[in-house]
Amino acid sequence: MTDLAAWITRNFDHAPADITLWERALTHASRGEAHYERLEFLGDRVLGLSMAEWLFELFPDEPEGAMSKRLNALVTGAVCADIARAIGVPAHLRLGKQARDDGASDSDNILGDVMEALLGALYREGGPGPARAAVRRLWADRIHAGSAAPQHPKSALQEWAAANNRKPPVYEVVDRSGPGHAPRFTVKAAIPKLAETEAQGSSKQEAETAAAEALLREVRVAPAKKTRKK
Repeated sequence: MTDLAAWITRNFDHAPADITLWERALTHASRGEAHYERLEFLGDRVLGLSMAEWLFELFPDEPEGAMSKRLNALVTGAVCADIARAIGVPAHLRLGKQARDDGASDSDNILGDVMEALLGALYREGGPGPARAAVRRLWADRIHAGSAAPQHPKSALQEWAAANNRKPPVYEVVDRSGPGHAPRFTVKAAIPKLAETEAQGSSKQEAETAAAEALLREVRVAPAKKTRKK
């Protein structure tokens, strides 16, 4: 058994039948070969359905909105990237030279996509059962994190603005840098005539989320500061 096959068997509890399928799941487009993007497309859906089914079973009394919040928090690119790091994906990535030089092996965007591609490969070979089992095993430490369903920072900021009679938050991409395979976005989040912050991320969505989280901290602290001054 090759090192890659042993790694797959250990982390996905599945002995690969076609190692080239798994190599593809680990191959970035910068290699100029068959790459992971189609498998990522499949794996994204596999993860979403597996997680939705699991949440449906674990939280029988929660309404749809609360389960949606949990789902959205558990399948983000950043969470997928963290799990990819935990099982050692970076050591098996197949990258072009320029992508390696640009630090693509530690990109949340790429690692998150590859994690989904690996789930896609597992589904192709083993079907829904092994894929479901892998999701439950790999996400086990996260599924019960917090006693209540987490709220997405953008939703929380929107609710804060409405509750405090403020205009809805607005988001603007103020900078995009880095190579195409490992971009960096800078996004400004603002509540008009009140406050604004900037944050970065490897995708527009990630940067918007980080900016919303920072702005939410700022506006929540601001009233307390005014109270102390009085």
